[in-house]
Amino acid sequence: MGLNEIIREIREVLDEKDALREEALRLTREIVRLSGDAIKALHRGEMGKAEERLKLARGKVEELREKLRGHPDLYHSGYVQNAHQEFVEATLFLAYRTGRKFPSPRELGVPHADYALGIGDFIGELRRHFLLLLLDGNLEEAEKTYRFMEEVYEDLMALEYPKGLVNVRQKQDQARHILERTLEDLTRAKLSRTLEEKLEAVANDSK
Repeated sequence: MGLNEIIREIREVLDEKDALREEALRLTREIVRLSGDAIKALHRGEMGKAEERLKLARGKVEELREKLRGHPDLYHSGYVQNAHQEFVEATLFLAYRTGRKFPSPRELGVPHADYALGIGDFIGELRRHFLLLLLDGNLEEAEKTYRFMEEVYEDLMALEYPKGLVNVRQKQDQARHILERTLEDLTRAKLSRTLEEKLEAVANDSK
């Protein structure tokens, strides 16, 4: 085979892969956008809208998997992994807000490693939910959320693997910092509540 024929073959293969890559990028952007919309809706209490967005995102996840079947180099690339993480994060948050069981990686149709990284991001959304509860003055529910965050963190820390397999250490470090800040916020809020109750009691006694 002449070199020009080999070059022609290489171009055909790479042209096909490049077209697939562009299509995959389009789908991953859609997955990220829809998952982000779902998370915003959940924080606003718009469960129906969140369900709708995640249903659409799930369809895009399935389409992406089918399009990249036979192209593992593209399927396990960073931009696909990031889209899966966003989808997992939003889906876990929906399950938490609605009291449902958490779906498995197989049920979501995403790689286990991507799911594990999504769990790390899920803790960040729980913190945001915790802060919104504090702003609403719902200290009891905020504390329940923090206790659940502790459970998720402990489960996440059970994953000890080399970076080449799954880069979960970074997510674990981020989760630890989030948990520490959340505990500080909870402690301050409880102290403030205690002080308010004491001042109110003193005011009532003086009447």
